Amino acid sequence: MYNKEDKILIIGAGGQIGIELAQELSLLYGSSNVIAADLNPIPALDVNPFEKLDVLDKDALLNIVKKHGISQVYLLAALLSATGEQNPMFAWKLNMEGLFNVLDLAKEKHISKVYWPSSIAVFGPTTPGINTPQYTIMEPSTIYGISKQAGERWCEWYYHKFGVDVRSLRYPGLIGWKSAPGGGTTDYAVHIFHQALKNKTYECFLTENTALPMMHMEDAIRATIEIMHAPSEHVKIRSSYNLAGISFTPKQIATEIKKHIPDFTISYNPDFRQAIADSWPKSINEDKTKEDWGWLSKYELSSLVENMLTNLA
Repeated sequence: MYNKEDKILIIGAGGQIGIELAQELSLLYGSSNVIAADLNPIPALDVNPFEKLDVLDKDALLNIVKKHGISQVYLLAALLSATGEQNPMFAWKLNMEGLFNVLDLAKEKHISKVYWPSSIAVFGPTTPGINTPQYTIMEPSTIYGISKQAGERWCEWYYHKFGVDVRSLRYPGLIGWKSAPGGGTTDYAVHIFHQALKNKTYECFLTENTALPMMHMEDAIRATIEIMHAPSEHVKIRSSYNLAGISFTPKQIATEIKKHIPDFTISYNPDFRQAIADSWPKSINEDKTKEDWGWLSKYELSSLVENMLTNLA
């Protein structure tokens, strides 16, 4: 359920999610109706109107919204987990103030709908780690997770207080072949494919049995568009919905890669990202996501590995 005349602004369109999301939305709405905004031009999106934007500049953001008659904003600009730990104060500022700037536009009726991604980083070491439920203990241990948990509460508050139609998903680790990873703890599961094809070897920054929930980017993009197209009454959770994806370890994905590249080898040299990974769930329960708006994922580990290797090769 969507209006093809809607004008969409993607903030942070040059990132791992933004490029693929812009391409898919352009197929649905037309590239002239999907405006890509980022700090720098995006060659992969040269068919879309581009606006140079710092999401912390609220006046510039409002000017772009008015200029293009924007009705929907997808806010993807953020500092991710590993990068955020190295620059915590800026991560907090970017992740929170950017969200407020967009939510305020919706509160003031300049736009009608907001998408903002959350993450499994909202969970922490005290969260039940297996089949993590939608509603549970959340004591995140990273600045990224803290900002996402706070953002979830603010989204829900803006919905109840001002009727802001904001929608959100808690992404697991995302694996795609169209763009480079953006500084997250789960990025090993993207790097491993590049190194397998280039050097037939990979040194992983996590231990071999570190299980984490992951998702093919294609599924993540489809989930994002589906929740935005769902009737408002079906979107019953206005903080953020769990997305499960596929849970696997570095050892398991390496074994699957070896089926295609028999002489591939992997070694392990855990760094500071290991502690982050250890604080996150090993698997996620997405029953509410399926119940409320009918989500079903497509990829399993074997099909994900085959897709990545084929497309990157």
